[in-house]
Amino acid sequence: MNRYLSFAYGVACYGLFFAVFVYLIGFLNDVGVLKSVNSGLPGPVATALFVDIGLITLFGVQHSVMARPWFKRRLTQFVPHVIERSSYVLATNVVLILTYLFWEPLPGVVWQIREPMLSTALYMLAAVGWLIVLISTFLTNHFDLFGLRQVWLNLLRRNYSAVAFKEHLFYRWVRHPMMLGLFIALWATPEMTVSHLLFSVGMSIYIVVGVHFEEAGLKKELGKPYQDYVARTGRFLPF
Repeated sequence: MNRYLSFAYGVACYGLFFAVFVYLIGFLNDVGVLKSVNSGLPGPVATALFVDIGLITLFGVQHSVMARPWFKRRLTQFVPHVIERSSYVLATNVVLILTYLFWEPLPGVVWQIREPMLSTALYMLAAVGWLIVLISTFLTNHFDLFGLRQVWLNLLRRNYSAVAFKEHLFYRWVRHPMMLGLFIALWATPEMTVSHLLFSVGMSIYIVVGVHFEEAGLKKELGKPYQDYVARTGRFLPF
């Protein structure tokens, strides 16, 4: 692929992801979006569960399988290596958009906090969660994580080199601060509907399972240095 087209493709995938990510915040909190996790009239519960669990499963399979080395090797037989990461980001965009479009609401409220100060505190806690996610991407290398660094180096005709991992800030105590931020964002809400609960439970299960396989791969790939890192840090919490 032409290096200019590769760069345009990478930028487009990143721009779309930014919009999809911002929409996710509104989707969970019923703020500023056309359709949220609670939008619409609930239909048959069995149908809603089938559709919603299917969408969460689709996200989990896409996000985990496409991150595995064997899948990357196969993918780069069909697409240039330079846009492999951007293609992963694009696939994530597509799956999340499908989730927004086809999510089926479920009836019921699990908890609802009307006390203004406590309600505000929970919204602020959720905002902290999203902020942890964002900061964590920059601690690892935000632009490499989302494929921009790869297409930029290719545009400049420079060889790609993997980013060396450094234990900055959160990573000194927690191995997966991005996931910690997502946990907080998923669960910190003054109104937990059954629809929101299903989304949060499903995504939380995916995070735990996905991290398990990711760490198993890292231990195999990096050996003792990563095992030592595991020994002195927490997976999601700093103990």
